[in-house]
Amino acid sequence: MATMPLLQLTWVWPDTLIAIVVVVVLAVLARVVVRFALTRVVGAAIRKRDEHAATLGQRAGAILARASGWDTTRQVQRAKTLGAMLGSVSTFVIATVALLTIMSMLGLPMAPLLASAGVGGVALGFGAQSLVKDFLSGVFLISEDQFGVGDVVDLGEVKGTIEDVGLRVTTVRDAGGKVWYVRNGEIIRVGNISQGWSNATIDIDVHYTSDATQVIGIIRQVVAEMDAEPEWKQHLLETPTVLGVESITGQTMTIRVIAKCVANQQWGVQRELRERAKNALDAAGVKGPGPELTYGG
Repeated sequence: MATMPLLQLTWVWPDTLIAIVVVVVLAVLARVVVRFALTRVVGAAIRKRDEHAATLGQRAGAILARASGWDTTRQVQRAKTLGAMLGSVSTFVIATVALLTIMSMLGLPMAPLLASAGVGGVALGFGAQSLVKDFLSGVFLISEDQFGVGDVVDLGEVKGTIEDVGLRVTTVRDAGGKVWYVRNGEIIRVGNISQGWSNATIDIDVHYTSDATQVIGIIRQVVAEMDAEPEWKQHLLETPTVLGVESITGQTMTIRVIAKCVANQQWGVQRELRERAKNALDAAGVKGPGPELTYGG
């Protein structure tokens, strides 16, 4: 009679060991499949962006690629970070499910363990709400690419250049050189000046008695020459547009020009275009704003 339980264990354990091996193998296969799927998804997203950029033409496509970031070190690092993060999460989930399954096969009591884990999770959740909020916000900030290192952003309380983006804290340096450490969970809104493109608005003032048609023609010639130069063509999405007379105030007539530029390049474009327009108006003898000022007089 005493040998029956031993005989039963002898027959039970081989089956259990085989089942455990099967669970481990399935877990490993699941991890490999998930990793492969993540790699394919990231690769497909990159190819889709490249194809979309190609349909916009060489010039706009290059700007879009730079703005969307898949040709930059920043986006390579972002893709690696997302892949590693999702891979770690999937590995943790698969390992947890496999471990619980094996424990159940071994006949270990699961109810007390799960109850303890539940109580501990609730206590941890209450004690670390801000930490969890910061972490989740960081995951979304990185996955959605709301900003990256080097971007100029407005986060509400802080405006400056991003120096580091972590899962919990984002580091920003303002115009005065002060470094701010902003918790990701406290970021309510993001104004990113460095993504996509920027508009340069240039207002050129001349005397109100000047011939508007002549002035607009001179400025259009200046714009065309500037856009044809390789040095500035790489900063311009398209040829700047001379909108015409924006306003007439007192003895001043204002001609407005709009230039669509690569993000953060509008300031240099504005300065260069103003200088060129001033020189061209000087050469043409166009009167400047005010009662006595004259360009080239």
